[in-house]
Amino acid sequence: MTEPTRVARTIPRRGRERDLVEVRPDWPGGPLPALVRANLPDVDLAGWLAGHRDRVDELARRHGAVLFRGFAVAGAADFRTVMGALSDDVLSYGERSSPRSQVTEGVYTSTEHPADQPIVLHNEQSYTVNWPLRIVFHCEVAPGAGGRTPLADSRRVLARLRPETVAEFERRGVLYRRNYLPGISLSWQTAFQTERREDVEAYCARALIDTEWVGDQQLRTRQVRPAVRRHPVTGERTWFNHALFFHVTSLPEEVSAGLRAALAEEDLPYQTAYGDGTPIGADVLAELRAAYAAETRSFAWQRGDVLLVENMLAAHAREPFTPPRRILTAMSDPVAAPELTARRDGTTGEPA
Repeated sequence: MTEPTRVARTIPRRGRERDLVEVRPDWPGGPLPALVRANLPDVDLAGWLAGHRDRVDELARRHGAVLFRGFAVAGAADFRTVMGALSDDVLSYGERSSPRSQVTEGVYTSTEHPADQPIVLHNEQSYTVNWPLRIVFHCEVAPGAGGRTPLADSRRVLARLRPETVAEFERRGVLYRRNYLPGISLSWQTAFQTERREDVEAYCARALIDTEWVGDQQLRTRQVRPAVRRHPVTGERTWFNHALFFHVTSLPEEVSAGLRAALAEEDLPYQTAYGDGTPIGADVLAELRAAYAAETRSFAWQRGDVLLVENMLAAHAREPFTPPRRILTAMSDPVAAPELTARRDGTTGEPA
């Protein structure tokens, strides 16, 4: 028996195409994300994307995220084909901060975090000097309950912060301290995908990360990054960092208290401060949380959904959920930090 032809590959006329797929920037879950919906079954998303990448790019940059719903996407193989239609540069997951399992080339499980705990809003890998411009999700199994992927427009988050708060972060940057502690956080072997210390040291030197080996198994790293970046295409300023996400107080209260009781400040798995090491005040942390909360939007997952997040323009999170839930993820289109480029070519880096 031959497989049925997916409709979007054989669209003969524009009128027919409009009948098959509708674009709705404003819908009950919008405008973040914008909605692109197939109106008939078996419409091939990869085939539709092949002729509409410019339109998708415009939607993603204007709204921060695009939800593709009702298309024939069912599992990792289909999702990888969609990624190939979206981008010529699908990435592997490096400098890891969360546990994931690879499903197929370039496709991973979403963060394997306890179902009863939330994941705070963040922009993927903003603590690195090479981050993905886009992160894309696919709902293979819809949650039993909860389990949404909230979004917040990072441009609007920035606009909600007091000018003096932004100025302080822009002046000092964000310091990220990490300790790779077996049994408590990711091991350095998992995070850097190697068993060789010299590989880690070489990577960190290239990535502007300071390293310190503590005993036989523990690695401690420090890196300073800007809090505000500019989108490389639109030029918009955006709140792009992990200052709140990696702060120990963003963990569930009992987990945060337990870690601080058991470990010295310098040994916490994750902690942030201003770039000069000055602690971020509780009032500033509260301001950041309020800005994110005011801009948070969400929608209920449906099986087959694909969500494209323009990573520098929208933060994403995860609600607690009742299993089952299986969301796959992939990243694409690497962006090199201006400070990394500046070191290579002797220029001054990111414009103000």
